[in-house]
Amino acid sequence: MSARDQILDLKTRMGQSIIGQEDVIDRLLIGLLANGNLLVEGLPGLAKTRAIKAMAKNLDAHFSRIQFTPDLLPSDVTGTEVYTQTDQGGTFRFDPGPIFANIVLADEINRAPAKVQAALLEAMEERQVTVSGKTHKMEPLFTVMATQNPIEQEGTYPLPEAQMDRFLMHVNITYPPVEDEVEVIRLVRSEEIAAAGGSDGGKPKPAAIPQDAVFQARSEIGQIHVSDAMERYMADLVYATRTPAAISPDLAHWIEVGASPRASLALDKCSRTHAWLNGRDYVDPLDVRAIAHDVFRHRITLSFEAQGDGKTPDDITDEMLKTVALP
Repeated sequence: MSARDQILDLKTRMGQSIIGQEDVIDRLLIGLLANGNLLVEGLPGLAKTRAIKAMAKNLDAHFSRIQFTPDLLPSDVTGTEVYTQTDQGGTFRFDPGPIFANIVLADEINRAPAKVQAALLEAMEERQVTVSGKTHKMEPLFTVMATQNPIEQEGTYPLPEAQMDRFLMHVNITYPPVEDEVEVIRLVRSEEIAAAGGSDGGKPKPAAIPQDAVFQARSEIGQIHVSDAMERYMADLVYATRTPAAISPDLAHWIEVGASPRASLALDKCSRTHAWLNGRDYVDPLDVRAIAHDVFRHRITLSFEAQGDGKTPDDITDEMLKTVALP
């Protein structure tokens, strides 16, 4: 079975646990295959945590969940040096924290104070953690998928812009259609019956997707062709956020600070992954437009005027996609 077939099998399995959130499943897979970190945002009960756990359950990977709270300490995330007594005398050994896993779910990341959020930065960006002057490398397969609730204000600590920029994409989860909600009711009911000892149909549990499939997929994604015109289109979109007055009078009023070069890199990685998932060996403008909102959503700082007009980063991205010329 090819790497793409195995990844599509993973997508199918996730879809059996997550009803009505196909776009979210695609974004989680893109984040995994593009070797990036994701920020998943949505109202309570929209299966943010469930979606990430469904990926980890069907992948041969070590999963770790960190519930962020206001009293969490950085050492609770990264681990700490522990003094132990041996036959040769006392010594310090490193006790790894929950960050040392393949897939790390940072649940409700905005509930932790800044120093705990900062503890994630080195791991997310450099794939290593430094404790007591010693550097500890992460596993080759490592991704942080953080969740946050947009309506909670009390007891939360908004993520600083520097940390937001380190997320490859900012994924929004919305309410499912009513037809899918009926399927959600049936799915959860069947899971409760199975957990209580009822029949699960006697179906054998399929083997987990091996990590090698992810690494092979990444290798193939690296070979996806990106034309000069497509590279310029990505750069033009990012540049439009920095010089909005040259593109549109509306954008000039709406954008306070534009996107960093990480946005260009994210567009490249995510568009190549999107093309690969759709069975193409080249990047099409539709690939860039499909993931543009997720890439720009957390990288554009709105002006007071835009906030007063009720504009969102997605509205800004829509305007850019309409204004910037296609290749």
